[in-house]
Amino acid sequence: MEAGPPGSARPAEPGPCLSGQRGADHTASASLQSVAGTEPGRHPQAVAAVLPAGGCGERMGVPTPKQFCPILERPLISYTLQALERVCWIKDIVVAVTGENMEVMKSIIQKYQHKRISLVEAGVTRHRSIFNGLKALAEDQINSKLSKPEVVIIHDAVRPFVEEGVLLKVVTAAKEHGVTYKRDLYAAESIIKERISQEICVVMDTEEDNKHVGHLLEEVLKSELNHVKVTSEALGHAGRHLQQIILDQCYNFVCVNVTTSDFQETQKLLSMLEESSLCILYPVVVVSVHFLDFKLVPPSQKMENLMQIREFAKEVKERNILLYGLLISYPQDDQKLQESLRQGAIIIASLIKERNSGLIGQLLIA
Repeated sequence: MEAGPPGSARPAEPGPCLSGQRGADHTASASLQSVAGTEPGRHPQAVAAVLPAGGCGERMGVPTPKQFCPILERPLISYTLQALERVCWIKDIVVAVTGENMEVMKSIIQKYQHKRISLVEAGVTRHRSIFNGLKALAEDQINSKLSKPEVVIIHDAVRPFVEEGVLLKVVTAAKEHGVTYKRDLYAAESIIKERISQEICVVMDTEEDNKHVGHLLEEVLKSELNHVKVTSEALGHAGRHLQQIILDQCYNFVCVNVTTSDFQETQKLLSMLEESSLCILYPVVVVSVHFLDFKLVPPSQKMENLMQIREFAKEVKERNILLYGLLISYPQDDQKLQESLRQGAIIIASLIKERNSGLIGQLLIA
């Protein structure tokens, strides 16, 4: 819910004052539960604020994130915090910052003697940062100094010109109209997962055996998941067609590795995904499928190589890529292979639908 047009607001001491033009700030919004029992003209009883401050300053073209840029020798975010601290009925202020800027933020809080401030680590997107802030307020932890609010105001960390009257209007509107309940967040998550699970790209190299098995898996996926668009692409030819699929925002990839326990092909795909901006908004699922003949090489030797997936998964998780492993015995007679492929398709569908971060780096067997 957007706030109405505010006037200028002057931060209280300590520190210099800033003035802004009327209508400069429309960013305050209220979420979570409505204010129970708040009557018009009265201050709400349980209100908190979340400030996403994980930006890197890319749009401004400066090396310093804009929330930390100095204004009259004082970081911009400090003015914003001060503006919210002046509102006595905002009980807690949660700031989401990146891990690398956590100490900088702590020093700002200490230097300018900010109160009622708690810090959480920012996510890879603004929405994830807000989610982390809301999660900190929602959790009932014994040693937590945060109290669970009835209303949470979401406010940009780089916008210090906001008046108490504007914030009160937003909170009052939350009481009258509602904005978001916990069940709504679950519903939204389910809708997003469903939306980004509608396309799967099967990736394979150009060798005939790999292409043959890869196309078999593709056909089984199409048969088992008739509501999902399934395509296939080769990693050859500089990956031009695959790059286009990435640009078209496919969030699910199945990388086929035949009779090899290394991750060469999967690493090529991961490198392409890391170089793209696809992972910024939503997590990308990569299932590294290995068709292996355990009769030729002892399982222990192959498993030693395959266990590298855990380290790869940890690395790419930082870039919002969820990497899973799937083993399928190969070769085997057609009937058994079809059954293994069908079981593999079910596993792949489940991994893509659930996007369970607890299973990343695990090796599943079809």
